[in-house]
Amino acid sequence: MEKNEIEKIEYDLLLDAIFQRYGYEFRHYNKPTLRRRIRMVMEHLNLTNISDLIPKILYDIRSFERLIFSFSITVTEMFRDPGFYKSIRDQILPYLRTYPVLKIWHAGCATGEEAYSLAILLKEEGLYDRSTIFATDYNDIALRKAKAGIYPISFLKTYTANYQASGGKEEFSKYYHAQYDSVILDQSLREKITFANHNLVIDGVFGEMNLIFCRNVLIYFDSQLQDRVLKLFRDSLVHKGYLCLGNKENIRFSSVADSFSVINQEEKVFRKNR
Repeated sequence: MEKNEIEKIEYDLLLDAIFQRYGYEFRHYNKPTLRRRIRMVMEHLNLTNISDLIPKILYDIRSFERLIFSFSITVTEMFRDPGFYKSIRDQILPYLRTYPVLKIWHAGCATGEEAYSLAILLKEEGLYDRSTIFATDYNDIALRKAKAGIYPISFLKTYTANYQASGGKEEFSKYYHAQYDSVILDQSLREKITFANHNLVIDGVFGEMNLIFCRNVLIYFDSQLQDRVLKLFRDSLVHKGYLCLGNKENIRFSSVADSFSVINQEEKVFRKNR
């Protein structure tokens, strides 16, 4: 048997072990991406074969948490893709302003930067007080960082430039204070955000939402899992609710394509028809 065939067996056994031991389902994630991240963890632990990793994650919770954190999509920043946030401000919020109460789901929030970006946007448009943001991820380590709202000060220049390019109406410094080498976001930005664990792969419908964000997460799923998650989003939205995906993602070839209209093709903003 060839080495790559043996590694495939080891890979399948590892993902099965994770599911049986912890209930996390990764068997429909993008395989090349997972394999790269598994290799990174193996190098850190000085392991040669994937099969050597299995007992480590079964018996050592810290090794498991390290692996899960490496799987999680935590590459994010405040007001990432400023044009997207400008489209939310200009095309979606004027419509949502007609609702007395707004429910928003940020699925796959990672370490929280984009959830706080949305909070700032809602504040500046006078909608924050009537809004509830549910920011979810399956990664508890990332969620703890999100709840803290503390980020490296080295990121501040990028965050400020993104905010300004997105149509920000204030001085960005209004929303944070600097302490030592960190930026601490203003406490008021957290008042309407509920951070919670939710796994898109195995968990169910998440309320009746007016707006759902899930940006740059679906690209890490295979087509079967993408379709499952898009159905979940469709069923979690109210009639005429909005779905926002990443700029490399689409619903065109999914089973829910006919349920949505395109609002902004470039920024991947869709509206539920029914």
